[in-house]
Amino acid sequence: MDFRKEIIKLVKKEMKDIKIDDSALEVPPQPELGDYSLPCFTLAKQMKMSPHDIAQDLVRKLQLKQPIIKIEVKGPYLNFFVNKQKMAESVISDILTEKSRFGKTKKKGKETVMIEFPSPNTNKPLHLGHIRNIVIGDSMAKVFNFLGDKVIRANLNNDRGVHICKSMLAYKRFGRGKKPFQAKKKPDHFVGDFYVRFNQEAKKKPELEEDAKEMLQKWEQGDKEVIKLWKLMNAWAYEGFEETYEALGVYFDKYYYESAFYNKGKDIVLKGLKKGLFKQGEGQSVIAELKQYGLPDKVLLREDGTSIYMTQDIYLAVQKFRDYKLSRSIHVVGNEQNMHFRQLFRILEILGYKWAKENRLVHLSYGMVYLPHGRMKSREGTVVDADDLIEEMQKVAAKEIKKRDRKIKKAELEKRSKIIGLGALKFYFAKTDAAKDMTYDPEESISFEGETGPYVQYTYARICSIIAKYSKRMDAKADFNLLRDRKEEEIVKILYGFHDTVRDSAEHLRPHLMTNYLIRLCQSFNAFYQNVPVLNAEDEKLMKSRLVLLNAVRQVIANGLDLLGIEYVERM
Repeated sequence: MDFRKEIIKLVKKEMKDIKIDDSALEVPPQPELGDYSLPCFTLAKQMKMSPHDIAQDLVRKLQLKQPIIKIEVKGPYLNFFVNKQKMAESVISDILTEKSRFGKTKKKGKETVMIEFPSPNTNKPLHLGHIRNIVIGDSMAKVFNFLGDKVIRANLNNDRGVHICKSMLAYKRFGRGKKPFQAKKKPDHFVGDFYVRFNQEAKKKPELEEDAKEMLQKWEQGDKEVIKLWKLMNAWAYEGFEETYEALGVYFDKYYYESAFYNKGKDIVLKGLKKGLFKQGEGQSVIAELKQYGLPDKVLLREDGTSIYMTQDIYLAVQKFRDYKLSRSIHVVGNEQNMHFRQLFRILEILGYKWAKENRLVHLSYGMVYLPHGRMKSREGTVVDADDLIEEMQKVAAKEIKKRDRKIKKAELEKRSKIIGLGALKFYFAKTDAAKDMTYDPEESISFEGETGPYVQYTYARICSIIAKYSKRMDAKADFNLLRDRKEEEIVKILYGFHDTVRDSAEHLRPHLMTNYLIRLCQSFNAFYQNVPVLNAEDEKLMKSRLVLLNAVRQVIANGLDLLGIEYVERM
């Protein structure tokens, strides 16, 4: 049952001429203010009355009808209270019928959404910041796919440029032909070591910077020796990246390579210049004048007529929409690129692309990741590599598991520590609003208490244990009228809100809404279980009703963790 629609139906019965739908309803911040609230501000203009008077008028006119059991006025708000037993019957039945599909919202039509992440550089391994990027991108891809959209997971590899040549030059000078397996190194780490080595050597010999630029020029001229080295070291980087992606449980449908189109987009810019959309600068330079839009002007072609990063991004955006007819193109990129994407989207709009004017380009901006001791620096080798962090989290998880189960077998320990360690990592990165900077604390993230992944996984396992002790076949039959304890009603209300959480996560591009939801659900369940008997309930009927409630909670926890790319186990 859709309780929002029931409330609006009740209101519209008395206000036939007023335009209103269920999007007008809010969820009050405190349960004592009701289950849903109608702010009357939006009705004031239509009714030509003050919001407070509208609320007072409506509360007198509205006739209570199930499932609405009470209506109260609080200032300009009309607060509605829903029959929780009817809510329990509706939502629990849906959960246990729909199972892993529970939470999907019916949509009028499917969209085609491309999500581009994590876009690494091929001169170093993936690091802590990439994990945040991957967690955000992967979760959003899962949410859109869950809602029925066609999702294209794209990964742009930044595989050319002077930074790539720095690791190449260092390998050429100091590598002595050694291969990653000879150094007993993961191949992308092997490449990254030479990037660090270059910066160490460049401090002593600054002329190395010019040598790296000269190597880039040779690469652009197609020098066979340089191209051969480039292909070799890129192959090592990609091999290492794929191992990390597999460890994180992510995959991609489409790979883009900067080297394939870095010099393209020039024709698009020159056509724009010919149409008078851009300005001719000194020499062959072309400038997009953006000050009228509150943005700095942007050079699109240099004085020598060569392309810049912005030019290739213009080309890639056009190619994406041409190849896939996208509803939306979402770029998961750190907030240091905010200005770049504002300029890019405006330039594409100036060029007259319909999809740019319709705001189908999105920059999902996220904040920096800090360590307790400060910011990471790739060139100084102070970065926390993703692989090292994944391995460390699994070791810490193994220690925690051994404390709880000293007789656990080695194979089971490895399986469980991988799931819990990776779950802790992903949940911690997902729980901070993407727009904000964050500090990653490994010890805090692995805790089995507090707002962590292991806490949610433990709650899931705890429910599995309770249901297993019942030792009888579980079914969906229950007397929902028996679920009258306040803590039971609170759980039911949270369960009912899962649809909204999934929808809001997609609409606002924020995975942290799901982590917040799961924490709230698990805290509510644990408070209930500590105070309300389940297996020792006063009679069989009540016990079965509470077990059915627990089964619904277990299913929704699983669904929420699935959308975050986090596995779960039946024993912790």
